[in-house]
Formats: sequence, structure tokens, C-alpha cells
Amino acid sequence: MTADTISPANPILRGFNPDPSIVRVGEDYYIATSTFEWFPGVQIHHSRDLADWRLVARPLVRASQLDMRGDPDSCGVWAPDLSHKDGRFHLIYTDVKRYGRTTVDGARGASLRDFHNYWVWSDRIDGDWSDPVHLNSSGFDPALFHDDDGRSWLLNMLWDHRPGRKRFAGIVVQQLDMAARRLVGERRVIFQGTALGFTEGPHLYKRDGWYHLLVAEGGTERGHAVTMARSRDLFGPYAVHPDGPVLTARDTPDAPLQRVGHGDLVETPEGAPWMVHLCGRPMPGSDRCVLGRETAIQPMRWDADGWLRTAAPPPAMLEERPIAALDRFDGPDLPDAFQWLRSPAPDHLFSLTERPGHLRLFGRETIGSHFEQALVARRQTGFRYDARTLVEAAPEHFQQAAGLVCYYNSSKYHFLQLTADDDGRRVIQVLSVLPLGEGQSVMTDPLPLPAGPIELRARVDHAELRFAWRAEGAADWCWLPETFDASLLSDEATLPGLPNFTGAFVGMACQDMAGTGRPADFAWFAYDEAMA
Repeated sequence: MTADTISPANPILRGFNPDPSIVRVGEDYYIATSTFEWFPGVQIHHSRDLADWRLVARPLVRASQLDMRGDPDSCGVWAPDLSHKDGRFHLIYTDVKRYGRTTVDGARGASLRDFHNYWVWSDRIDGDWSDPVHLNSSGFDPALFHDDDGRSWLLNMLWDHRPGRKRFAGIVVQQLDMAARRLVGERRVIFQGTALGFTEGPHLYKRDGWYHLLVAEGGTERGHAVTMARSRDLFGPYAVHPDGPVLTARDTPDAPLQRVGHGDLVETPEGAPWMVHLCGRPMPGSDRCVLGRETAIQPMRWDADGWLRTAAPPPAMLEERPIAALDRFDGPDLPDAFQWLRSPAPDHLFSLTERPGHLRLFGRETIGSHFEQALVARRQTGFRYDARTLVEAAPEHFQQAAGLVCYYNSSKYHFLQLTADDDGRRVIQVLSVLPLGEGQSVMTDPLPLPAGPIELRARVDHAELRFAWRAEGAADWCWLPETFDASLLSDEATLPGLPNFTGAFVGMACQDMAGTGRPADFAWFAYDEAMA
């Protein structure tokens, strides 16, 4: 395939799918993306043409591989790296256990962070992946480079917590003895970055005797960029690309794709290079990217001077191809679109067998908890959507609630909940947790509900969110009078100092703050971008 015969439309992975790492094995392409606090960890998509992609694996499924209970929002699995060597797939990933919170004056120990880097492998992309090998904890965004002499090397950014030092202290490399399953030799800083700063996301390639180092710089907001440097020696020194960033939207504020950066390269069997990279699509007239950081693709070329450059304008933006899905819970596993938060023990959070044909959520901690939330949701992938579900719940008091949630993280969500008033009567109301001031929690007035199953509905149109309900079998919807701000479920709307690297989800939740595990049953879940 050449650039002329490949016709992807951007973004190729819609909704929250950031930090892409790509590898080709024969005619097959695979992209791994970050999942942060969502379990199972890492998403891997497959394609034969770089245009049409299908989810084929979430490899981190066991407690021995990943346990994120207690990980703060937007921590957990960062920037996985996928490679292939000697007939085996290799996946490197970071589990971020502590981020810190920055105040205006930089206090609260924001520089003290914990990043643990692990390596797993599998002979099949959709097979059972190994238990992890801990490699180091010196920084995040690890990646493997397999040199043509047979040796393999681990790269990652180096985090410097010392006062007065540059936090993003450069890119380090150390040899990985794959047979012994450990790092050997000294770690060496090979690149300290450019003036853009925030040097992270390293990938290394070898071509015509040159080592080409690709990094993300400029931070993951509007100043994001992909920069490159090269050297004849693995350990440097590395000369920076003479043109500056090889890919960025920092100078084109009106382009439909913003936040362009954190890329990785792949070549077709014919040798045509393509770069996958993260991006964000702001809502019209807004700086807010409710869909989170998505994955896009760009054709590249190697020029006569040996440097990589863009080959053409980026592929056209995705035409509206609305997703419409009706998922029933009549099998032993969750439908592929859904994930949950943090816990490697889903049996404690939900069951697909206790009541066949239903997803039973057990009331656990508040859905803003960092430990055990009974919350199952799917990504928002369009600016307009309509979501519906049918729930049976019998809360006994105000501490028990179940319903439909539009969720970003523990500091911002809208929860249409069935709960009970002081007399034990079922009511419906919206709990909104908002990233305003130092954080706000507000509730609408409770409305009485009839007995029996209740259908719940959320309709999102860009920044506007409306909720409705109706009794099972009823013809008309009862719309709540309030309109809620859906744009708050974005990276850009935040409390000061908190990381925001994911995207908006919509799904089902159940909480029981009395600790009695009161359950709720959901019969199906519909998500439709054409109805909205």
C-alpha cells in the first residue's frame, strides 16, 4: 500500500484513545492506546488498511498484571508501547500510583510522583499475556527499541523531583536482557529535549545507519508537538530536526484537529511511512474537548537529507458515521464497548449471572471513589448522542442510589439516580459533581417515581445535556426541567492542579454509602449518535 491507496479519515480512533503506539506484523497493523484508570488496561485495535480499525484486545485483565485501586484520576496506565520481536508481541506500560496536586504556589509536593514501568508479552495479540516484569520507576512513557544487532533497549522519560530542577529531565536508555528479564548496564541520558520542554513519549527507529529519536513535547494541551532528533550512535549526541517540530497544531489554532502530538511511526510493506498521533477536537466555538484525546494518522516521507517530513495534508476529517448500538447483557462477559474503573475484581462490582439477561451492579462506594466503584460505562465518541437504559432498583434510603451517569472523573459527572426520600419512597434526581471553585456537589429537587422498572435517558448535544425517565411500557418521556453543562466533562474544565487526560463516558452506576451492597439490575443499554 502507498499513501495514494490508503484513505483513512481522522480521527481513526474516536473518543478517548490517546498516546498511540503502532506496530505492523506482516499485513496486520496494531495500535495500543492508554486507558488510565479504566479497567481492563490498554486498548489494542487492529487494521489491514490503516483506515478501518477494530478492538481486538485489552491485555491487562488480571490482578497480577494491574491493580489500580487507589490510583488518582487520570493516573493508572499511561502510554503503552507495543512492539514485536522473534514472533512475540511485547507491551510496556506505566502504572502511575501518585500524581500530586499543584497549587498556585507549587506546594503540596507536586513533584513527588510514583511511576512503575512493566513489561508483558504474548505470542498472540488476543491471547493470554504474561504476568508483568517490573523494569524501573524512574519516569513514565517507556518504550522498547529492538536494534538490528539483536539487542533490545528500554527508553523512558526521566522525572526529576528535586526543587529547582527541570521535572522532565530528558530521555534515558538502558539495555533490556530479554532472556534474563531484567535491565542490565547503566542508564544513560541520551536527549534532554528542546526549548518546547515537557520531553516525553520516546520512540526510537534505525534507518540508513541513523538512530532517529521521536518524542512528544510542549505538554498535552494546545502547544503539543512531535519533535525528532538523530544520531549515528545510540547514546548520542542527537541533532534536532532542522525544521523544528515534525507535526503540531500549535501554529494553526483554527484547524479541526488540535493538541497534535505524541506520535509513533509505522511503514507499510512498500516502505511508505505513516505517523499515528494523539489529537483533540474542540467543540465549535469552545476550547473544550469532551471526546478526550483521540488517535489520528498522518502520511509522512523520508527526504533526500534523511529527515522525516509530512508527505501531504492530513487525511480528511471523519464524515459523520454515527454509532448506534443496543447492548443486551445476555452473555457471560460485558459487551466490548464497556469498561469499569480501577478494580481487578469485577465480581465484587457486578455480575452477569446472578440474574440472567441483566447486568447486576452491587452498590459499592460513591462513584467518585478512587477504590471500588460499581460503574460500567462506554466512551462518548460523538458530540451528539442519546443513551438509554432500563433499571430495576429498590433503594431503602438516601444513601442508596442507582442510575445513568455521564462521567469524566471523580470531580466531574452528572448522575441521574433512583434513590429514596426520608419516608423510603422512590424518587429520581440528578447529582452533579462539578469542577467549579474548589469543587461543588449539587442536586436537583427529587421527583416521585412509580413502582416497577424505570427507563432512563440522557441526551447530549455538544454542551447541553438533558435527562428523562419513563415507566417501562409508557409512551411518553418525562423530561427533567434542567439543562446541564456537558462541556464540564472535558480535560479543559478542571479543578486547579489535577491531571485530566481521559474523556467523557456514559453508563450505569450503583452506590450504597451504607455499606450494605444494595444492588440494581440493568436489562440493556442503548447508545445512538443518530437519535440525538
